[in-house]
Amino acid sequence: MEYSEIEIITHPDRYLHHIQVDNVIFGYHDKELKVLLQQTITTSKWTVTGGYVGRDESIEEAAARISSSRTGLKNLFLQQFRCFGNPDRATDAEKNPENLRKLSGIEVPEDLWIFDRFVSVGFYTLTEFSTVEIKKWSLDAACQWWPVSDLPLLMFDHKLVISEALRTLRMHIAFYPIGYELLPEKFTLPEIHALYQTILGRSLDERNFQRKLLASGIVLKLKETRPIGPHRAPYLYKFDQEKYNEGLQSGIVLAF
Repeated sequence: MEYSEIEIITHPDRYLHHIQVDNVIFGYHDKELKVLLQQTITTSKWTVTGGYVGRDESIEEAAARISSSRTGLKNLFLQQFRCFGNPDRATDAEKNPENLRKLSGIEVPEDLWIFDRFVSVGFYTLTEFSTVEIKKWSLDAACQWWPVSDLPLLMFDHKLVISEALRTLRMHIAFYPIGYELLPEKFTLPEIHALYQTILGRSLDERNFQRKLLASGIVLKLKETRPIGPHRAPYLYKFDQEKYNEGLQSGIVLAF
């Protein structure tokens, strides 16, 4: 189900008022951590992917619906990380009844509830970049990946939302094997080493990293290799699904 401003105007009781979900969808590509952002037709600024919560769904179901409708994927990794509720957090000059009237062609009340104060429940979502088929919604000017290190002008407090999601991801990756969600099924040790360095934003001793990773038992060495140059064909690895599931439940020491 696609979230629609027009549907909110014409059927205002289908959604909970004053609460929404913001999904910070992370992907990893070319040694860069990226975030999926959306831009509506009436604004020059960008936001994280998000939407309102239907009266017949939970917060988690709303987050799963939104992430699936943007990526074309189901059963993505979702982690709630914080709520945002400052009184002026949803204030922006580009979000106003006049712009919405132009967009929808419908008379929009000045006191429509979407212009009032909002509390947002933040989730971060992890997905393997190459599997995503970005889905634009009908009111989008654009929906695309942006490097976390080079974000465009953002609406509301979404710069804070992204920074808090990244801060939480950095804490979680030290104790949960969530790198699984960002890599292809098979990878080399240098590739997972580069992933962790990118997320943590610092250098990691390669030998120490590999030693701790292999000692954890969450990755399995395969008999396959990947030729990358003359006389260079590193072995491929994959996550042990059982160990991965256990790690998500009970945690695992991966602090490097």
